[in-house]
Amino acid sequence: MPGLRAPFDYSDEPPRHSSLKINSKEPFNAEPHRSGLISSYVTPVDLFYKRNHGPIPVVDDIERYRLSVVGLVNIQRELFMRDIQNLPKYTVTASLQCAGNRRTAMSNKRKVRGVGWDISAIGNAVWGGAKLADLLELVGVPKLSSTTPSGGKHVEFVSVDRCKEENGGPYKASIPLIQATNPEADVLLAYEMNGEPLNRDHGYPLRVVVPGVIGARSVKWLDSINVIAEECQGFFMQKDYKMFPPSVNWENINWSTRRPQMDFPVQSAICSLEDSNVLKDGKVTVKGYAVSGGGRGIERVDVSIDGGKTWIEASRYQKSGVPYVADSAHSDKWAWVFFEANFEVQHSAEIVAKAVDIAGNVQPENVDSIWNLRGILNTSWHKVNVRVGHSSM
Repeated sequence: MPGLRAPFDYSDEPPRHSSLKINSKEPFNAEPHRSGLISSYVTPVDLFYKRNHGPIPVVDDIERYRLSVVGLVNIQRELFMRDIQNLPKYTVTASLQCAGNRRTAMSNKRKVRGVGWDISAIGNAVWGGAKLADLLELVGVPKLSSTTPSGGKHVEFVSVDRCKEENGGPYKASIPLIQATNPEADVLLAYEMNGEPLNRDHGYPLRVVVPGVIGARSVKWLDSINVIAEECQGFFMQKDYKMFPPSVNWENINWSTRRPQMDFPVQSAICSLEDSNVLKDGKVTVKGYAVSGGGRGIERVDVSIDGGKTWIEASRYQKSGVPYVADSAHSDKWAWVFFEANFEVQHSAEIVAKAVDIAGNVQPENVDSIWNLRGILNTSWHKVNVRVGHSSM
């Protein structure tokens, strides 16, 4: 692609915030500390988790950057950034979450493979850009199409990013055509994040944002969009990010028996407390986030201070001064919800949080029933311990 430098080493990485918790340096993967994650409903760009599979690409000349739109379509086109920016602009507030969020807790039960994320491989941003449905109309694919006349049923996103899992080839992923062409799905070709142009870590100059779906499908550093007959055959669609039962191990795994993971399940985590805490007095405020995939709102968040024997309902909110009601026109359906509850603890307590979405889906009680060898989708009850006193726990 003209105007691109694609480094294959790590000598040209962008600057990052000093407070990030680095989980791997090459490739760079980092998350904010949990307490900072809930300091703002819209996550600052420099505190938004960084998820990479290789060195960060560099686009040198934005005037020469082009996006190819090809495949099983009536018209094949190459679009410059100005062409994409001339399409109607939309802003969508949406949370992105790595499928491996909370993997460390799963690995503590039984060893899994993957980056050791705590609870902060998630962030909420205001994405700005063109709707994918509008762009596909430019190549003759009408809105709400499930197939093209030549048999296209999926839309594949191919990145500039090169990674070892693809044997040096590009990172890629796909979504169904019906989702891509549905304006209500809010799939964006995003060139802005929180009102500013994307930075290198988050996909400059152009990325896909697929709300409600695991972050692995929101491909960064777009090179091309292909309309294809079958789902993407890339590594991260076929041999990663699939949910297997606890009985499957690396000796008996059969990747073809499982579909690629798309929507993420209902999730919540406590961010105002560490795993173990000493309180000067018995008063404790429990704050955190809750989110569900597929645009499903959060019906309630339950919090317990006795390990899950009894519960109270936490208050929920998104924007200050605006009551959060799931499915309300005033609520952001693709975004996380913050929760808060206050307690008095006498001596010690195991504090637990679990969320319920509007479909009645609830987080499982423990990791054991959802453990899988890749450590994805750990949505078990999130637990922290507190103790009243001055000594260490």
